[in-house]
Amino acid sequence: MSRPRSTSTPLDRTRSARQGPARAAKPLSKYELYELTVQNPAALVPLLLAIHGGSPRVLAEDFSGTAALSRAWLKAVPRSKAVAADIDPEPLRRAGRNQRLKTIVADVLRSPLLAQHRADVLFVGNFSIGEIHARRDLVRYLRRAKARLNPGGVFVCDTYGGESAFRTGSIQRMHPGPKRDPALRIRYTWQQRAADPITGRVENALHFRTDRGGDIEQELTDAFVYRWRLWSLPELRDAMLEAGFQTAQIHQQIPDAVDAEGKAYARPITDPAELDDSYIVCVAGRC
Repeated sequence: MSRPRSTSTPLDRTRSARQGPARAAKPLSKYELYELTVQNPAALVPLLLAIHGGSPRVLAEDFSGTAALSRAWLKAVPRSKAVAADIDPEPLRRAGRNQRLKTIVADVLRSPLLAQHRADVLFVGNFSIGEIHARRDLVRYLRRAKARLNPGGVFVCDTYGGESAFRTGSIQRMHPGPKRDPALRIRYTWQQRAADPITGRVENALHFRTDRGGDIEQELTDAFVYRWRLWSLPELRDAMLEAGFQTAQIHQQIPDAVDAEGKAYARPITDPAELDDSYIVCVAGRC
């Protein structure tokens, strides 16, 4: 969600007469819609703990958007802290106030402020590693990221690839609304509207529509638009090793196993047959 390239264009629709003003509710912001349909930070925290393999306490979240992962980390990990950084102050305001959460409005590629905050896990999610378009800038960022990690720390980013990575088209999914408004439904659309396998550049857009009982209440076209460099798995691994990480491994998006006490376990992918034809994975560099 980090660094949206355009603002949303809400097309609020008038409710039908039978609903009446008593049913009126405040429209969801594009950030609320994103958290409800795109992110699942509660499931991501156990994976990051498993990839680290120890007892990490401090999370750094770059390109953090609303800091949803940082907030989930604080709930799930006892005596933990988090640092969330994003160039846009608007989504960071959703993080609220928490003594254990530090929010920083900064360009994570250049700001010296981040070096003051060491972490055990540094995560770049929602494909935001693609915000870096040149390899030299990628390696430079990864070097800085490594310097911010405590001994034994891990840097983790997610990406997508496979046979559909450079196809144009769209995918739609339906999601329930927030718990406070169970009658609301959300249609989420992911659109890849430009893709160039020669340069590795893609353009993706997210659109949202809400409805109640079939009556459209809100439509946000181009709520978020991203122009990314879609790095391949070998490119990311090579850049991590050049930046000084000891290892660079690929992990599935969910843990491989969870024991009876709820502890997750994750092993790196070593056989390409373990990857789906089209996949979303995490790439982890270990200090």
